[in-house]
Amino acid sequence: MNLLMINIIGLAVIALIIYWFWIYKPKDVQAKDQDIIKITVEDGVYQPSRISVPADTEITLEFNRKDETPCAEMVIFPELDISESLPINKTKTIKLKKLKKGSYQFHCQMQMYKGELHVV
Repeated sequence: MNLLMINIIGLAVIALIIYWFWIYKPKDVQAKDQDIIKITVEDGVYQPSRISVPADTEITLEFNRKDETPCAEMVIFPELDISESLPINKTKTIKLKKLKKGSYQFHCQMQMYKGELHVV
């Protein structure tokens, strides 16, 4: 009986890992015209990490870094040529000009923290 329970628990853990890393997609946060999106950098993630914004709209992103790990100290938008330092426990404001439709990734310098900006 013990061996059976260990196998069941092991399979459940494997299923949770598969779900978390490959299946789970967080919900998009919807931004309105000239909206401010507040993003918390904590516990290895951006919250929210998926943001939908209307095309041809200026959007302001406010990053609040609570995580002291070195990886969290930068946010990079490669397609937009933006790289900003995020101070601990302070708000860093990044204003985005009007963007064309598409997806724009953002991440830390080691790409462990990841997010996505969907312009629709």
